[in-house]
Amino acid sequence: MSLPAAPRALVDRYGVAAIGRFTGLADSFAWSALAPPFARSRWWRHFHHKRWHYVALACEDVFAAVAIVDLGWTSTAFAYAFDRRRRRMLASFSRDGLPGMGARVAANASGSSSFASARCRIRVECGALSLRCGGFDIDARWEVGAPFLLASGAVAGGSLHATQKSGGMALRGTLRAGGTVASLDGGVASIDYSSGLLARDTQWLWASAHGKGVGFNLQAGYFGDQENALWLDGHIIALDAAQFTYDAARPMEPWHIATHDGLLDLRFTPEGMRADRRNLMVAASRYVQPIGTFSGTVRASRASSAVEVRELLGVTEDHVSRW
Repeated sequence: MSLPAAPRALVDRYGVAAIGRFTGLADSFAWSALAPPFARSRWWRHFHHKRWHYVALACEDVFAAVAIVDLGWTSTAFAYAFDRRRRRMLASFSRDGLPGMGARVAANASGSSSFASARCRIRVECGALSLRCGGFDIDARWEVGAPFLLASGAVAGGSLHATQKSGGMALRGTLRAGGTVASLDGGVASIDYSSGLLARDTQWLWASAHGKGVGFNLQAGYFGDQENALWLDGHIIALDAAQFTYDAARPMEPWHIATHDGLLDLRFTPEGMRADRRNLMVAASRYVQPIGTFSGTVRASRASSAVEVRELLGVTEDHVSRW
C-alpha cells in the first residue's frame, strides 16, 4: 500500500498535527502552534526542542557521516570518515557550540544547516555538503531524486516528534583526510532531518543503510516503529517494529535485525565504529555507531518474493541521552 503524500505543514491552522507515515517533504515543523493535548509552554519547548540534520555518504572505499544538532540550550556537531579498506578512521571531529551560537539547523529538510567554530565550517543542504575542519575536507553533491519518508507521532515523556529520511541518492565529490584523497563518485548519500519535543531522558537503537535500489531505516526506542521503512525500487514501504539482537558490551560483534512483519531480516557485520561518552553534569550521553554491511532479505509484502541484500553499507547505533 502506498503511503499518503506528506502535508506541507505538520501542524494545521487549528493546531492539529498530522500523525503517521507519508511520502514527500514538509515545509513547516511549527510545534509552537500545537493545540492540546500536545501543546507545551514556550519555556518547556525551549529546553525540549531537539533538531538535527545528518548526512551519510556511503562509498566502496569510504563511509562518512556529518551531523549538526541543536539541543535548544546548546548545540553540537560531529563528522567522521572511515577508511573501509584499511579499517581505520581517517578523521573524526566533534565540537560543542554556545547556546544560540555555533549551530544553525534548518527549518525543514529542504533548508540549509550550518556549524561554525574555530577552524571548522560545515554546511549541509538538501543536495550538497561542504566541510572544512582542520585538514578534514568534504565537497559533495547528490541528486535529490529518491523519495523522502515523513514520520510524525507522539513520544513518551515528551510531546511530538517528526523525521524526514531519504533513500539513497547518487553521489559525487571528494573527501580529503589524513593524507588520503578519496573520490565519492558512484556512492550514495542519505539524509536524516529530525525535529521534535523530546523527553529529557531519551534512548534508541537505530539502523540505516542505502544503495541505489534498496535501503531501509529502523528505530527501536523513544519513537517506536513510526519511522521504520523500506525503500525498494523507488517506493517506500512501511515496516513493523524492529527487533535488534546484539551484544551491547561488544557492539563490534555481528548484529541480527528483523521486523515483526517478516519483511526485513538482515545480519549486520561491523567494520569499524565511532563512539562517544560525555557527562556534562546537567546532560550526559553514551553513543556507539558501528559502520559495516547488511546482508539478508527484504520483501515488499508478505506475498512478495524475497529480495536478496548483499553487503549493503550503513550503520547501527545504540544511543542514550539525558538532554
